[in-house]
Amino acid sequence: MAYLSSDVNKVTTKILQRMRDENEKIAMLTAYDYSLAKLLDIARIDVVLVGDSAANVMAGYKTTLPITLDEMIYHASSVVRAVERALVVVDMPFGTYQGNSKDALHSAIRIMKESGADAVKLEGGEEIHESIERILCAGIPVMGHLGLTPQSINKFGTYAVRATEDAEVEKLLSDAQLLEKLGCFSIVLEKIPAEVAKQVTESVHIPVIGIGAGHDTNGQVLVLHDMLGITQQFSPRFLRRYHNLSEEIIRAVGNYIEDVKTMQFPNDKEQY
Repeated sequence: MAYLSSDVNKVTTKILQRMRDENEKIAMLTAYDYSLAKLLDIARIDVVLVGDSAANVMAGYKTTLPITLDEMIYHASSVVRAVERALVVVDMPFGTYQGNSKDALHSAIRIMKESGADAVKLEGGEEIHESIERILCAGIPVMGHLGLTPQSINKFGTYAVRATEDAEVEKLLSDAQLLEKLGCFSIVLEKIPAEVAKQVTESVHIPVIGIGAGHDTNGQVLVLHDMLGITQQFSPRFLRRYHNLSEEIIRAVGNYIEDVKTMQFPNDKEQY
């Protein structure tokens, strides 16, 4: 099947908008290091998200809150060095944009200058509109994030599905329209009912990318380590595992240990 994006040498925010307008779904995955980001780019993924989920899958934290701006810049820089084609979006970590729009601008500028990324992503709507406005005024593309916002886990106290009550649905729709009005180029919707996600997607004209938000959004995103089966602790309904690399890695390491112990490795051809 021919894809609009297949002939694109570099995916940009304008390309994503064209994909949305011409009904081509957008494929997005996370990456945090050079080697895996390089493989994603070779596979021609549309968007690479340097997610603050690095706090979970790379550093072993229970939430995304502990990861720092310096750590996010480190991961983003590693990814940017690998990627030639995909759009690279970087999560702004908790504490770098909530409450002080000047700090938000400073943090976003650091990410862009020090990592070379293409855009930043922020969680929230009306509550952070001043930060979004400042960042956009500096010419930095912003992707929004609504629905389940993991950086607010201590406020909600649960990772349960969001927007199940009328009031929250109304706020979600209002926030999505606000993000579009402010100038965000795209929105991620996380863990909300599929019908609500469809409403939100139809209420705006910018690309909406879902994670646990049904198939009526303009694209999908998953955490790479989850979909490849490297991590096994996280198994929500929306996660499809496309491989079980954890078993293969454990088996390969086991074979290596056995070969070392029995002096099968290295053999005569594997030494100088």
